[in-house]
Amino acid sequence: MSESSTPYRVLARKYRPQNFNELIGQDAMVTTLANAIRRGRLAHAFLLTGVRGVGKTSTARLIAKALNCIGPDGQGGPTIDPCGVCEPCVAIAEGRHIDVVEMDAASHTSIDDVREIIEAVRYASVSARYKIYIIDEVHMLSKSAFNGLLKTLEEPPAHVKFLFATTEVNKVPITVLSRCQRFDLRRITADKLAAHFTNVVAAEGVEADPEALALIARAAEGSARDGLSILDQAIAHGSGRVEAQQVRDMLGLSDRGAVRRLFGEMLKGDAAAVLASIRGQYDLGVEPVAMLHGLLETCHAITRAKVAGTDDPALSAEEREAYGDWAGKLGFATLHRLWQLLLKGHGEVQTAAMPIEAAEMALLRVVHASQLPDPGELARRLASGDLNLPVAPAPAQPPAAEPQGALMAVPVPAVAAVPTPTAAPAPTPVETPPLAVVQAPATASLPEPEPEPATPSLPATGEAIHALLLPENALIAQLFHDYAAIVRLEGEALLITRHQRLPQTFAGDVANILKRCTGRTWSVAMVDEAGTPSLLARIRAEEDAARNAILESPLVKAALEAFPDAELIDYSVPEKRSLAS
Repeated sequence: MSESSTPYRVLARKYRPQNFNELIGQDAMVTTLANAIRRGRLAHAFLLTGVRGVGKTSTARLIAKALNCIGPDGQGGPTIDPCGVCEPCVAIAEGRHIDVVEMDAASHTSIDDVREIIEAVRYASVSARYKIYIIDEVHMLSKSAFNGLLKTLEEPPAHVKFLFATTEVNKVPITVLSRCQRFDLRRITADKLAAHFTNVVAAEGVEADPEALALIARAAEGSARDGLSILDQAIAHGSGRVEAQQVRDMLGLSDRGAVRRLFGEMLKGDAAAVLASIRGQYDLGVEPVAMLHGLLETCHAITRAKVAGTDDPALSAEEREAYGDWAGKLGFATLHRLWQLLLKGHGEVQTAAMPIEAAEMALLRVVHASQLPDPGELARRLASGDLNLPVAPAPAQPPAAEPQGALMAVPVPAVAAVPTPTAAPAPTPVETPPLAVVQAPATASLPEPEPEPATPSLPATGEAIHALLLPENALIAQLFHDYAAIVRLEGEALLITRHQRLPQTFAGDVANILKRCTGRTWSVAMVDEAGTPSLLARIRAEEDAARNAILESPLVKAALEAFPDAELIDYSVPEKRSLAS
């Protein structure tokens, strides 16, 4: 069997848009470009940004075609509808036009690569109307490359146009953004992607289930290229026919019906059925993350149905019916709680060492939450007093006293009084009346309030402050003792002379300790003013005064004069004694 002379081209390349009519999902940008071309208000630089696969590079090539198209007769001008048959259009489509230069910034990041562009823009185009530079993934350029491009980008020659494409516009310097006309390409909606895939499979002569194409469109997440790659794989997987079950098996997606059954079992609080459903899907090859993802989609779809109805064309008839039924039964509070619980479980399963066990625990947590009362309803019942609380068993002896508002047990009087007999019969056992839980009357006496503890007196001296600091923080107390010179101490205000040995946090530490000790808020600050000497300085001054007094005594002076080399090594001041002793 002879092989075809033409190599196979993947669908993402084969069905790349060749004109603006084939560019799906970007109507706003096409309208802006059409008006700019029609009125001759063309910018010198365009920046195209968006997620992968929405058509940034394809749009750049279409703009190059639109600006350089000369029409079938060779007399045309710039147009939003390039003919596609003239030499510039054909050459640009095939990527061989000499005046349309495409550069991948991911592999050409240096200033030398940009310098080549700067040198080349001075020369006129060879055959086209405009010399166009398409730089893909422009955010990959180095800082020096961006700086080298700035001047040329701001004031390029009239025959030069720049077209930039990037998926990470936040990495492009603001100086570059301000010199470009920016277009944000949107994600392509699932219904438009499904319609596009329908046209593709028809052109390829392949049969496909609409549900299968809808699954591929959802999996593409707004990217036409990703969707076409998945469709290409699905066609090969299905041997010429694309079926929904085959797509689920290929992508590892959970069956939508199984997801709805699992969601219903969670709402019923049937833990055993939930565990059985999880294991059943896991045995079929469904990943635990995919299960949680499907449940999140279901919760979101029900919420949307509750707000805007079930008119999503990507949903099957069964899904619309089920979502509409749940939307009528579930409140927004319940849906929001379900979403938060499932979202937390999804994150846990993604990072768990045992994903299936983590999925089971996450869904059991949801089952447990489904049996709890709604917080809003519980608050309303608390406010109205309509609570069906269980009656506690009666104690052997009734309590002597209960505080006001407490639940207490009191005997209920008998329904019918027993008449007193004339003769005294033998004593019969008296039946103890039942106990009921009632609310204590509001007129019950209040317990005597406990006396408030006395507020500690405020310290009025440095010694008193040191005494408070010492048991709380020995280091802070030592610093206060040695270096704190008090400028002012009035009530809860304390000013201390700034000292190089005192840390910057000293004032705050002292204030916190004094607040704990006195129960009042203190204002402590360090200022550049002289204050009274610190406790250590005062002790040393007293010691120096005592020493000088000893040295000035006549007896010591005479001793020092008789023995010049003598020194006063130590001394003690004797206590004064009475004459009687």
